[in-house]
Amino acid sequence: MTSLFTRTFAAEPAHIDELGHVNNAVWVQWIQDLATAHWDAAARPEDHAHFFWVVVRHEIDYRGNISAGESVTGETWIDGSPKGAKSDRRVDFRAAGGKVIVSARTTWAMLDKETQRLARVRPEVVAPFRLADAE
Repeated sequence: MTSLFTRTFAAEPAHIDELGHVNNAVWVQWIQDLATAHWDAAARPEDHAHFFWVVVRHEIDYRGNISAGESVTGETWIDGSPKGAKSDRRVDFRAAGGKVIVSARTTWAMLDKETQRLARVRPEVVAPFRLADAE
């Protein structure tokens, strides 16, 4: 088991929308970037060689935002047990003061790299991504 995987994201002028804060599409990209970095960092070599993930669902709650020049810390982990070829991932983005301003539950499907078909997610594949106290 592991702890949270974290990465810092900085809001650049190109990320800012007409409301003066990070555009929702950028948050979605950061969610994907964080999940991909977590897989690259923690997957067992044999799993990394044989599988890849595609997102099938995003559920995002926006509770705040940041402006150009500000940063957030993204935290991610696998939540719960896999169901067939799918697994749920949690993501929280914390502002400088530690408050969660964006949180997401995303569902990913695992595919076999060779066949590009769905592959059942075995517990040992997701074990490196779960919190120590997760079920």
